Amino acid sequence: MSGTETPVEIDTGTAYELGPAEIDADLIEVERGTPTGEMLRRYWHPFAVSTDADDTPRAVRVLGEDLILFRDGRGRAGLVHPRCCHRGTTLYYGKVEGEGIRCCYHGWLFDTEGRTLDMPCEPEGGRRKERYRQPWYPVQEYHGMIFTYMGPPRDRPAFPRYDVLDNVPDGWEVVADGNNIGLEGDPTPCNWFQTHENVMDPFHVFVLHAGFSGNQFVAEMADIPDVSWHYTGQGVKSHQDRVLDDGRFFHRVTEVVIPNVRIVASPFVEFDGPATSIAWTLPISRTETKIFTILTRPIGQTRRRALYDGKRWNELTEAEHQRYPGDYEAQVGQGAVTVHSEENLAGSDKGVTMFRHLFRSQVKAVADGRSPVGVTTDAEQARFEVRAGNYIGRRDDVIDLG
Repeated sequence: MSGTETPVEIDTGTAYELGPAEIDADLIEVERGTPTGEMLRRYWHPFAVSTDADDTPRAVRVLGEDLILFRDGRGRAGLVHPRCCHRGTTLYYGKVEGEGIRCCYHGWLFDTEGRTLDMPCEPEGGRRKERYRQPWYPVQEYHGMIFTYMGPPRDRPAFPRYDVLDNVPDGWEVVADGNNIGLEGDPTPCNWFQTHENVMDPFHVFVLHAGFSGNQFVAEMADIPDVSWHYTGQGVKSHQDRVLDDGRFFHRVTEVVIPNVRIVASPFVEFDGPATSIAWTLPISRTETKIFTILTRPIGQTRRRALYDGKRWNELTEAEHQRYPGDYEAQVGQGAVTVHSEENLAGSDKGVTMFRHLFRSQVKAVADGRSPVGVTTDAEQARFEVRAGNYIGRRDDVIDLG
């Protein structure tokens, strides 16, 4: 090569140059003993609707733990460790009775809080049965949903209640929905956090749900909004502002509440005002997720669902899922656990960044022996006032709502 020849330009940025895949453990862990799993266990989590609990034991998984749900003859729901504390067989094959659940192997009977009530093979039905207790978790039923607290007993908080669920107008009803609304798959085969942080990404509505796959909601949601994000006392909220074709101002607010509460007003904009539902993104395991929702609605009204080229999600062929993707495809498409080291966050991801920062700070708080935000033993302080909603009218009238 002569000294006058131009060097060949190397085209970089190929996939060959990707570094080792790395995940942010603080954002994906759910197991007991991990920093994030311990933080999650400081809160109440829904895991079933009330009708799921009956006299047939039901296997459930919550935060990576396998458990057994049942309802005794007195109507009390119970949630217990599956292995009988006697010889370890599963209570999935137990018999539910008036006072509790009886193991099929040697007949030990446990109540909904794990107390041993009967040991039929022992003298006098078990002279020292108070020595034995089946591991259990406390449960709370709220508007047709069953919640559990799986953390240290000494740190058990007051159960949180929500104003939009407890103050329902005449002619309306409260409905518990365990159908994973929004993600369709049951359960969704990916980590819970990558579905949950989507709530703080309002720009994806304009692209995924309107432009790319056709408008899956209503015309009011189709235009790109002006967006701002704000920290709240217990989470992050986004403000999404649009001027509608008729000149009205559309102020939409969504919220995420630590650790996994999502408050999103209906994207079909049926109602003007605060959101009419509360949802929880339940980590079933590190790679399985389900969304549980408690909603309010006029009695008899059915819940609207997103359409994909005029079809329901489960009616699409595989080719149609590619042409008309929704949240399921976009979020499960990140993998069972997304690779954080391969992300390139931009300005439009500010809400995601803010929520991750706040979430990590609460993981650290628990690791340092402090209580995370929103945890209190005071029932009054545990009441939550919803700000999320759809607000439509004159700009000066609605801009400060939410």
